[in-house]
Amino acid sequence: MEIIWQSLPRLLEGAWLTVHITALSVVMGLLLAVPLALLRVSRNPLFWTPAYGYIFYFRGTPLLVQIFLIYYGSGQFQTELDALGLWVFFRQAYFCAALTLTLNTAGYTAEILRGAIQAVPHGEIEAARASGMSGWLLYRRIILPKAFRLALPAYSNEVVFLFQATSLVSIISLMDLTGVARVIAARSFAFYQLYITAGVIYLIITYGILFIFKKVEFRLSGHLRDRKDTVLAVDGVPVR
Repeated sequence: MEIIWQSLPRLLEGAWLTVHITALSVVMGLLLAVPLALLRVSRNPLFWTPAYGYIFYFRGTPLLVQIFLIYYGSGQFQTELDALGLWVFFRQAYFCAALTLTLNTAGYTAEILRGAIQAVPHGEIEAARASGMSGWLLYRRIILPKAFRLALPAYSNEVVFLFQATSLVSIISLMDLTGVARVIAARSFAFYQLYITAGVIYLIITYGILFIFKKVEFRLSGHLRDRKDTVLAVDGVPVR
């Protein structure tokens, strides 16, 4: 137990880096995923083909390979990146990790949103068109809000998967939660204690993320709140 208490401050520092890089990747990935999903549902091959290729690649290849390609592979283009002023970013492990996680989660999120957009009831779309909505106004007021609500359960799982996948960034020398646990365990040989502690921290944060999404989903789903407070009567007998 002594090694756990001594290592806890460093493990929490690593956990903060894990949460930070996860939050950054989620926000940037969502911003990239929305236009990708819109391109994906387009009927024009010039639009949906590149989006499909992007999603196909990032969903079909291991995240570890993607990290290696961006972190180690970018070194082969150092001259070109330096000429563009980008090498100062690509030589940093944090930037490469955040970029890879962003691109990866954008592919998965875009596919989730694509399915949610196509799942929006056709009757609601036709009603909006009958009211004079079309184009971007239709997407902004009807399709996208409904699609986000439909996609929320699946998207919460994607955020959890991304959070857990950040453990791979320790391979490129980032001292996240897994990286800190590995270094301390290698020096103290307390592998069991350190990795169990790291696993408990991951577990706590994971269920914290799920709790937040559950609250958001409940707040956005007004029909669920109304159903809880509504009393129906069947043959004079109150039924909830």
